[in-house]
Amino acid sequence: MKIKIGTYDEAMRAVPVTFRQGEIVHERQVNACHDENGAYDAEATRQRVEEVARGVANKIALGVITAAPAHAE
Repeated sequence: MKIKIGTYDEAMRAVPVTFRQGEIVHERQVNACHDENGAYDAEATRQRVEEVARGVANKIALGVITAAPAHAE
């Protein structure tokens, strides 16, 4: 699975993430991690995203998350 983590959104306290496995693309916000002072913790957030990715991969394997249908024009 390929994972792309976007820029931290301070207002939402989250990062946009794109999970890509084959032809399946799943995008969602993942809650960011913060240190004891409340500052954004990029490394801890990356670890959280990896945990979420395992769940996304499982849902893809089960067919819960599928490729988006092609748009008719």
